[in-house]
Amino acid sequence: MATLFSKLARIWRHQWMDEADVRRVLPDAAMERLAARVAASERRHSGEIRICVEAGLPWSYLRRDASARERAVTLFGKLRVWDTEHNNGVLIYLLLAEHAIEIVADRGIDARVDDAEWATMAQRMGAAFREGRFEDGLTQALEEMSALLVAHFPLAHDQPDTNELPDEPVVL
Repeated sequence: MATLFSKLARIWRHQWMDEADVRRVLPDAAMERLAARVAASERRHSGEIRICVEAGLPWSYLRRDASARERAVTLFGKLRVWDTEHNNGVLIYLLLAEHAIEIVADRGIDARVDDAEWATMAQRMGAAFREGRFEDGLTQALEEMSALLVAHFPLAHDQPDTNELPDEPVVL
């Protein structure tokens, strides 16, 4: 019975939340600042960073009890983060209904960064989010990701910055 109750509670939590909840924790001005930070970061390396914030999972995911990680990996593909020239795209995915943070990195950067480093980055974001500091947590993660991408995929002095993906956060 507890399993049925927990499934129903999960469904209710996801169906109850919507884009207004996303805008409450990350208003338009914060989204604009985050987009500017992504753009500034990407001028220093050849990587691509995407931020995706989703209030709740779609029904098709809830029906089969899919995880936030599964959704993040799917969005990594749908948002074409995997489709960068150097395979060095990174997706930061936030699922508000579950307070879940997922970082999905393409094989070029993931091969150079230890899983523990990604996990630590997500833990620091989570700590900021628990204090209600969503923009600060994302900003810190962007700075840390930028440092990793600059270390592993720096732009040469004369190399132009090719922006392969939009810089604006995606809200679902």
